[in-house]
Amino acid sequence: MTTYKAPLRDMQFVMRDLLNFDKHYQSLPACEEVNQELIDVILGEASKFSEEVVAPLNAIGDEAGCRMLDDGEVKTPPGFKEAYQQYVDGGWPSLDQPARYGGQDLPMSIGLPIREMNGTANWSWAMYPGLSHGAMETIDEHGSEEQKAIFMEPLVSGRWTGTMCLTEAHCGTDLGLLRTRAEQAADGTYRITGSKLFVSSGEHDMAENIVHIVLARLPDAPPGTKGISLFIVPKFIPNEDGSIGERNRVKCGALESKMGIHGNSTCELNFDSATGYLVGEENKGLSYMFTFMNFARIGTGLQGLAHSELAFQQSLAYARDRLQMRSLSGPKNPDGPADPIIVHPDVRRMLLTQKAFAEGGRALIYFASAQGDILTKSDDPEARELANHVLSFLTPIIKAFLTETGFEAANLGLQCFGGHGYINEWGAEQNVRDARISMLYEGTTGIQALDLLGRKVLGTRGKALAPVTSFILDFCKRSRRRKELRPYLKTLMRLTKQWKSLTRKIGFAAMRNRDAVGAASVDYIMFSGYVLLGVAWAASARAAYKRLEEGTKEEAFYRAKIQTAEFYFAKILPRTTALLETISTGPDPLMKLDENEFMF
Repeated sequence: MTTYKAPLRDMQFVMRDLLNFDKHYQSLPACEEVNQELIDVILGEASKFSEEVVAPLNAIGDEAGCRMLDDGEVKTPPGFKEAYQQYVDGGWPSLDQPARYGGQDLPMSIGLPIREMNGTANWSWAMYPGLSHGAMETIDEHGSEEQKAIFMEPLVSGRWTGTMCLTEAHCGTDLGLLRTRAEQAADGTYRITGSKLFVSSGEHDMAENIVHIVLARLPDAPPGTKGISLFIVPKFIPNEDGSIGERNRVKCGALESKMGIHGNSTCELNFDSATGYLVGEENKGLSYMFTFMNFARIGTGLQGLAHSELAFQQSLAYARDRLQMRSLSGPKNPDGPADPIIVHPDVRRMLLTQKAFAEGGRALIYFASAQGDILTKSDDPEARELANHVLSFLTPIIKAFLTETGFEAANLGLQCFGGHGYINEWGAEQNVRDARISMLYEGTTGIQALDLLGRKVLGTRGKALAPVTSFILDFCKRSRRRKELRPYLKTLMRLTKQWKSLTRKIGFAAMRNRDAVGAASVDYIMFSGYVLLGVAWAASARAAYKRLEEGTKEEAFYRAKIQTAEFYFAKILPRTTALLETISTGPDPLMKLDENEFMF
């Protein structure tokens, strides 16, 4: 029994009170007419679709799954195809896409809440249109004009969908090992041969064509990642007029049997001299693919937020109704046989943790989407450069931290149900299963951590970290006039200074032993995430105090923001102390044991 209610009020709080999107849009060319009234209308209509059309299919997709037919075609769960057609008919795929391809040219920060609602309602379904965004970004940024003319409009309209084909059986993250081959044909196209694993939405019946973005190696390519090229390989080869042509030589060889996200077709794709089109220059495919991967990583961070939100909604409703035991401080439901479990401190701990991760994560990822707006729409080169810098820094944190906390929230949601959570009637166990993949695909938590600490921070000698820590310290200085916030600000200033000194210590340690980076990286990215979420909650409390001073009929909503911030700083943020300790121990506790001495 899975229900979902779009958190429109909290979305409005983040966009209006916290981030002041009205002012943000006024600063962007061609966005002057975008205001909160328009946003509210869009979000309201989108919420109806996610609640009434997509959410009811969540349990159905989990139970029915996808089916591969004898000819290699894949049939999606009942209702998925019809829901997708409604999505296309409503113009939702084109919302934040360029007008030159038939899009509505709205900012990324408006499209992202739509994806959040659909993803929380039914992550398996939302993956089908979700991956198309990365394909569009990649082709638009790196493709030829001819490729854009053929592929962009059908992708933008939603008539076609996109995928990302990277992984092979013998190589996961280490793409330098990939073996898929590409050979140039006489007509200038390429013949792609090889197999790709774990291709989300790789084959389905929801759209008339599927555009695969594929990494492959040319015959004379240098070894490793320097010899990877990028290709567009459609399921059906388009005719010159853009219509669907002959079937390409790419087929689904198998559907993966998975722990979760059963409603999405995760495929093994076999390319048998399939026709492909080279994107950009030879041997630069991995750098081009990062356009897709970075978009996908933000999307996967959104998945972490979705699982936190769904867990919170599910377990909150249950905790209010479930009667069990009496409150230790005296009966709270004296006329009933027991008290609702929401009165018990441990249940409150679990609910508030879910709430803190969901609402704090929403603030963080919406802030990132605003940086995406600046990067793509601002006419100020310095503003674009800073936004690119900040977004690049935030991307691995959003992906890793929000998926880790999303899985924690999903587990806590199940725990609130007790034994009832372990059966599939309530949907809590599905949420846990669906959430688990988020820490694996698009780069595991460990890979994101190495990207942040090794490449982004130490690789720039701390320059990537500097604008972020400066922003936090500046926020603290600007906010200290409000005495209620001073304890939070003092904590954030201390942690920010520790963040900087910690980075220097790891850098010096890495000069003596390179394993110092790998040993510290996951703890470092989690430390970074907790600090940034602390900033989000301090800013939320500041915005709530301001609205209460101005006068509002929603006092309970704003008081809840302040009280959740208090909970976060008291019960969650102290986790950073333990992380500082574990980082300080260095690599020795991990690396001293000889690999031959691992025994069972």
